[in-house]
Order: sequence, then C-alpha cells, then structure tokens
Amino acid sequence: MKRWKDSRGGAIVEFALVLPLFLVLLFGVLEFGLIIYYKGLITHASREGARRGATYSTPKHSNTDIQTWVQNYLTNQGIKAPFTVTASGAGGDTGTLLTVRVDLTYQFLVLPQLMGGLAPSPTLTAETVMRLE
Repeated sequence: MKRWKDSRGGAIVEFALVLPLFLVLLFGVLEFGLIIYYKGLITHASREGARRGATYSTPKHSNTDIQTWVQNYLTNQGIKAPFTVTASGAGGDTGTLLTVRVDLTYQFLVLPQLMGGLAPSPTLTAETVMRLE
C-alpha cells in the first residue's frame, strides 16, 4: 500500500481536537465528586450537631453552643468555603424538636475560571431534625 504524504499530521490534529473535550469531562467528574464529598461532610456535621444538642446534658446545650460545635467540626475537616450554621429549638423541654441546618456555597476547585463561567456556584444544604431527650 502507498502512504499518502499529506496525512502525516492527522493524529496530531485529532489529538488537538479531542484533548480539550477530554479534559473538560475529566475535570467535570472531579468537581462532581468533590461536590458529593462536601455534601456528605455537611450532612454528617448537621446530624452530629443535632445529636449533640438532643442528648440529655446538664446544663442543656444552647443554639449558640451547637452552632459553634458544628462550625469547629467543619473547620477541622478543612472546609474553607463560606458556610452558615443555624440551630433552633435547643435547650427546650423533652420532646421538642431541634433543627440544625448547614448551608455551604461550593467554590469550584479544579477549574474555577472554566466552571465558574458555565454555572453559578451551587449552594449545598443539609438539615437534621431530632427530638430533645
């Protein structure tokens, strides 16, 4: 078979066309995995904060104590994205509901300029409700 002299650079052209799409797909999968990881962290933090406030203790935990505990937990886990923690119902009578809510604005980590232009930063929310013991 004869080789065509003008087809020598075909592989380089194909590689140049496919590489950006592959990288966007790869980094998109990484960002999605990080979002799921952060969602798991804030869900666990809200649950642990609610459990801490719902268990019987003397003196009873206040809303501020629970918020501080959850904020310290998230900070110790390496969360640097802006987040807010709200707690309501702490220190009440046995059987009343305690709600702990964590809102985190996810900041894109892998390709912030590329992903930030495609979609706004998502807000992740986790809320746990427990009865006071």
